[in-house]
Amino acid sequence: MRQITARFILFSLGVAVCLLYACHPKSARQEQAATKTPEFQRPAQLAPFEADSAYSYVQKQVDFGPRVPGSSAHKACADWLIGKMRGWADSVTVQRAAVSARGKSYDCVNIIGHYNPGAAGRILLLAHWDTRAFADADSTTRDKPFDGADDGASGVGVLLEIARQLAAKKPSLGVDILLTDVEDAGVDGDDASWCLGTQYWATQAKAAGYRAQYGILLDMVGGRGSHFFREALTRQYADAQSLMVWNVANVIGYSDYFRYGDLGSIGITDDHTFVNRIAGIPTLDIVALQGNGDFMPWHHTVNDNMQIIDKNTLKAVGQTVSQVLYSNPPY
Repeated sequence: MRQITARFILFSLGVAVCLLYACHPKSARQEQAATKTPEFQRPAQLAPFEADSAYSYVQKQVDFGPRVPGSSAHKACADWLIGKMRGWADSVTVQRAAVSARGKSYDCVNIIGHYNPGAAGRILLLAHWDTRAFADADSTTRDKPFDGADDGASGVGVLLEIARQLAAKKPSLGVDILLTDVEDAGVDGDDASWCLGTQYWATQAKAAGYRAQYGILLDMVGGRGSHFFREALTRQYADAQSLMVWNVANVIGYSDYFRYGDLGSIGITDDHTFVNRIAGIPTLDIVALQGNGDFMPWHHTVNDNMQIIDKNTLKAVGQTVSQVLYSNPPY
């Protein structure tokens, strides 16, 4: 994930007014009141999701070492992820491509697991599996690689557990799980240098006519004490879909994680940005943010390791996404 100065788009007053009033005419207080009473009833039985299993998948990725594109750890992890997805999904697509930004090229490996490939109604789930080459958020570690336990591995760990459950019990709709590469090689101030694997996937998906009802991005979803807010780009492109996901989370008991508070005009350039803008699929971002819009303290530091990963956070996110997929009818 990119640094705050590059990740967060501080919109001009005119754009902020558009986002807050033209696109979402309710005031923040009105929205808060409107969303405190979710539309859904708590299900008698929760969808299957095992936090211990998700945690083990996070640990496995970290055990490879930093998954920096071009490294031996990156190649070994790619092979492992491909093997896991081939063992669970109905079919798997592996995209290998050279992607580039600012004159630098990277070997990219996107891995897509398809469930119920013939179903017209589809949901896209995605997370990035690479790590940034250096911990540049801390001046004392800015030249060192880091584990990326939360920034990358946590979202992939949750999706692998969902993939395992989908193999055992398929939902009625189609699901595509995209593990995207070269997300975290960007440069501050250049949004187009981030999320290169997703930009490549989205361009190919649009050309192929791929459609999904909506997408859910998981990014930094395993840290202790994490909270998830609907940032501005999520509300701009996938307002109804994200509100549905937050309502489901609150109904099944995860209101402390999925917050209705409004971050105002703070938006994040993340993988969902390019799925929305290039592929035209309304996609929301479940990403840990502090109440002031900052990233979690370990973001892009060597402290992003297994010590900050919490099974309860993985459970809150994984159980919520699973509940959305397994609801009958699916949301």
